[in-house]
Amino acid sequence: MNKFFFGLAIVFSASIFIQCNRVPLTKRRQVSLLSESNMLSMSTTQYQQVLASSPVITQGPEAMMVKSVGEKMARSVEGFLKNNGYQDRLQYFEWEFNLIDNEQVNAWCMPGGKVCFYTGILPMTQDENGLAVVMGHEIAHAVARHGNERMSQGLIVSFGGMALDVALSQKPEATRNLFLSAYGAGAQVGVMLPFSRKNELEADQLGLVFMQLAGYDARKASEFWERMAQNGGSVPEFMSTHPSDERRINEINKFINSKEFKKYTN
Repeated sequence: MNKFFFGLAIVFSASIFIQCNRVPLTKRRQVSLLSESNMLSMSTTQYQQVLASSPVITQGPEAMMVKSVGEKMARSVEGFLKNNGYQDRLQYFEWEFNLIDNEQVNAWCMPGGKVCFYTGILPMTQDENGLAVVMGHEIAHAVARHGNERMSQGLIVSFGGMALDVALSQKPEATRNLFLSAYGAGAQVGVMLPFSRKNELEADQLGLVFMQLAGYDARKASEFWERMAQNGGSVPEFMSTHPSDERRINEINKFINSKEFKKYTN
């Protein structure tokens, strides 16, 4: 228990002193204790390990669709960052888009634009527009550096603020699992949930802008989440890192009709 409160105290102190990093679009201040170069190094290693241990689909219409949508989204993200004063973030992006033969209903994006889709989510996306909803959302996590934020919080809460290099040397497996969890490639339930739900809603908003700029119809995004609600069975929000389906759909529709969405997409 003392470790828990000690971790929270460090988070609070860090939030006071780390003021320069803000999320694009929402402008929320972030606690980011790790350098993006460190995050990119871990991303490259973990991404290649995932691909090496997974049945990656390289041919066929589904794999081609993932790559095609990804390339369009990448161009829209690059344009958004350049036009809104965040072009410095582009130095860390070397895009990759892969499809893995796995029944999990999941997709994720690591730092540097390392994207993976699982075939299990394709019945939910149905078409390019649905795929763009998920693609935009997952890329938004990387653009907003949510993984750095979550990883920072995880190091504080789980390891008492241990430095990344020390955590990697002393607790490599736990640190790897923390990294994968921070990017949606793992699962975590606990003290970090309030942060994660906030991250999810931010990723929804950024993702909607990205897909609209890429030529897709963001107004149909709620249709994807409605399919997820009907086919997946909602988990109560307090037990999930994601917002409830009903809340998410309401927030999406509200944002799409906002002046802010029109500002970034017109």
